[in-house]
Amino acid sequence: MEIWINPACSKCRSAVDLLDGEGAQYTVRRYLEEPPTADEIRAVLERLGLEPWDITRTQEAEAKELGVGSWGRTDAERERWIEALAAHPRLIQRPIITADDGSALVGRSEEAVRDALSRTGDGPTA
Repeated sequence: MEIWINPACSKCRSAVDLLDGEGAQYTVRRYLEEPPTADEIRAVLERLGLEPWDITRTQEAEAKELGVGSWGRTDAERERWIEALAAHPRLIQRPIITADDGSALVGRSEEAVRDALSRTGDGPTA
């Protein structure tokens, strides 16, 4: 299991605390220091079952500067969004947890983090 975090984010810190409390085995990726490539974003989107606009923090100053609010949310515009996320990783919703079963989720709630744990065999299944 891997978790993409920004250590300054309270949701990320809470997710890491929960994973630690459950004794989970995971790898931390500080995605602002080690930004994902466009290919890695495509792969995580596939695992999430989401589109790039679904994981974009559209209220960030960078998003407003780029004007992403006016971008189309279509297959034709998909690559534009992915390239923006790769170039501006601060726009990526966090934390993203890639589970051992091949799935991924955005772990913004305790329930979502526990769901990720249940997909790894490390945590509670109920």
